[in-house]
Amino acid sequence: MNESKTPTFYIRDVPIYGDTILAPMDGYSDWPFRSICRELGSAMSYTEFIKVEKILSKSKQPAKRMYFTEPERPITFQIYGDDPDLILEAALKIQVNNPDVIDLNMGCPAKTIADRGAGVGMMLTPLKIARTFRKLVKNLRVPVTGKIRLGWDRCKNYKLIARIIEEEGGSLVAIHGRTKEERYAGNADWDAIAEVKSLVKIPVIGSGDVKTVADIDRMKAYTNVDAVMIGRGAIPNPWIFSRMDRDQVPPDVVKATIRKHLARSVEFYGDEDGSRLFRKNAVQYVMMNHLTRDERKEILKARPSGEFLELLEKIYDSPMLQLQT
Repeated sequence: MNESKTPTFYIRDVPIYGDTILAPMDGYSDWPFRSICRELGSAMSYTEFIKVEKILSKSKQPAKRMYFTEPERPITFQIYGDDPDLILEAALKIQVNNPDVIDLNMGCPAKTIADRGAGVGMMLTPLKIARTFRKLVKNLRVPVTGKIRLGWDRCKNYKLIARIIEEEGGSLVAIHGRTKEERYAGNADWDAIAEVKSLVKIPVIGSGDVKTVADIDRMKAYTNVDAVMIGRGAIPNPWIFSRMDRDQVPPDVVKATIRKHLARSVEFYGDEDGSRLFRKNAVQYVMMNHLTRDERKEILKARPSGEFLELLEKIYDSPMLQLQT
């Protein structure tokens, strides 16, 4: 946790202490992982994104995704949709759960989302974005923010969208330096992130290709962003929020974190689902490329949480893994 008494920046009137933030990632930034990253130094928490239609239905998914504990604050609920009125209705409904911020996802490149006009698909309709932010800012008591990409390959309109977010009362813009078509391939465009920072007065968070501690400082120096958002680079190395690269983390610390993460996953989802869902994290924690083929098969098998921990102890006793950690 960042111990500075001076806020690094504000999201309207919400102070943020620190300059690294775990990115919202579907399937990863759930409460068990998010809370660990927050304890390790992530300056705030974003939920996995929530579809507005599910918020307005009887689905149990939104409640699970909106769960948080007080030490996670500031907490941002991230939502997505393509209808300004439904987005507002959903935002008003979840505001009663007392988030610190509500964020509109306009960056998800998944075909099933973007091709129907939500996520990065919304960037093709600037006027709709303007109407949406106008409605949200007027009717919500909490700050409203937006997360975007560069746009689509045929329409890189990130500068226009960033200005719209600011002009319509948005309190922050987070930008990933790739287009919809690029998804996560190639190099993130830090020049574009720097352009956005130079264009708007509201805080800007930069995202893309931050995998090491040195990358954090390089992005900040190159783009002048207020904070750096870390996604895929944090999955195998949540200690990056403590300014530690993965090869600096002692094996006993890794093992202790695995135990903590698995325990929280079981607490949150129940033993069967918690153990199953944790396997994708375990794969990252133990750095599967260091394991034999048989060890990889074993770690991916479904098993109760207690058996899983016994297996991990055996894997950590492997001479090959000890050489690589």
